[in-house]
Amino acid sequence: MELANIEKLLDKYLDAETTLQEEQTLQEYFTSNNVAPHLQEYSMMFGYFKQSKDETFTKTIQLKPEKTKKNWKWLSVAASVVLLFSVFMGNEEYKKYQQRKQFAQIKEALQLVSVNLNKGNDALYAVSNNLKKGNDAIEQLGAYEETVNKVINTVN
Repeated sequence: MELANIEKLLDKYLDAETTLQEEQTLQEYFTSNNVAPHLQEYSMMFGYFKQSKDETFTKTIQLKPEKTKKNWKWLSVAASVVLLFSVFMGNEEYKKYQQRKQFAQIKEALQLVSVNLNKGNDALYAVSNNLKKGNDAIEQLGAYEETVNKVINTVN
């Protein structure tokens, strides 16, 4: 009966399901001299566990001095500030670009208006010249009419 119980505990142990008390029972059984022959291979493992439990490390461990940690928080804050500054400057440059673009469009429109006004002025000058010629012709007709009237009055 005890052998069947040990085999069940060993299966639980291999499945990592045993309690500390059950592991102690297995430890006692496998370190004793009356281990079943088909379970002899496990006695070496439990013997090693018992032996290594008593081992201690006696040498001193030299630890490396702790390096000063860099403060990465400040680096992220600095990166954020640089990013915000570049976004601000980029926005300002974009506004200047938009203003230059609008200025160029307005300048082009005003030049087009100026060209058309100059064409209108040329047409007005042409009309004015023609009216002046017409006035000159009317004055000549007036002078002719006066002369004709004088001749008619002298003949009559």
